[in-house]
Amino acid sequence: MHLVAIGECMVELAPAGDALFAMGFAGDTFNTAWYMRRLLPAAARVSYLSAVGKDALSDRMVDFMAAEGIAVDHVQRVPGRSVGLYLIQVTDGERSFAYWRSCSAARLLAEDPARLDLALAGADLIYLSGITLAILGADARSRLSAALARARAAGSKVAFDPNIRPALWSDPATMLQSISGMAAGADIVLPSYDDEARHFGDPDPVATAQRYAGNGAALVVVKDGPKPVVTWQAGRSDRHPVPVLTMPVVDTTAAGDSFNAGFLASYLSGENLGNAVAAGTSVAGRVIAGPGALVRDAVARIG
Repeated sequence: MHLVAIGECMVELAPAGDALFAMGFAGDTFNTAWYMRRLLPAAARVSYLSAVGKDALSDRMVDFMAAEGIAVDHVQRVPGRSVGLYLIQVTDGERSFAYWRSCSAARLLAEDPARLDLALAGADLIYLSGITLAILGADARSRLSAALARARAAGSKVAFDPNIRPALWSDPATMLQSISGMAAGADIVLPSYDDEARHFGDPDPVATAQRYAGNGAALVVVKDGPKPVVTWQAGRSDRHPVPVLTMPVVDTTAAGDSFNAGFLASYLSGENLGNAVAAGTSVAGRVIAGPGALVRDAVARIG
């Protein structure tokens, strides 16, 4: 099995007590790749498609990815650029972020169509998010969409989390059009209902699922915090209860990213929808009981 995640990994500064912050590396699609690497059998290949600078901090990030078992063959090195940074602030388990990413090399990850085709060749699953789209210019988004279409024509599946972040977009119309367009070219869509209700006006999670299914997705999995996960496949909607948390919520960072990893790893390994949703909620429940995006004791390999 070969999986390719596309996006931006950043420097993460997470609260470490006594007004101190611990430095790590994280970012929405990278978080999902990291959890999938830890969930899937060792024989599976998990790659990250991105771009970083040529500075010491970029070196450290790439070394971290490789040490975690993620293939970095297609992490491009861009002179004169570096990596973005974000700082997490947590209040009563809910997080807020401050970002510094204007010089991030990841904004240039889709400049070369040939490089994209090489990175995506032979992938069983390609995973990206609305944040991946948001950091790219319009021409780069078009190049990436075309490369994904070529990969699908060659047999790859595409999974897409809309992950709607208005602050990253030039205007709401471009944001909604770009997200809808990418979802139309995806096989699996993994939205979060609160985002969809706020920006698309969906009255309930089933409406979100129906909209993306009507747009072309074969499978839609709608997350809704502690409420049931709604799935839509082959014209059928199902609700999957989320277990009551047994551990206190420490930090909700990467809750959706880790759910996606647990769900996709289980579903791609042959489990049915109910079991795959249960795997996703189980991983996310353990992740939000720990600080930061990458919680090492939250997962164990499927096989």
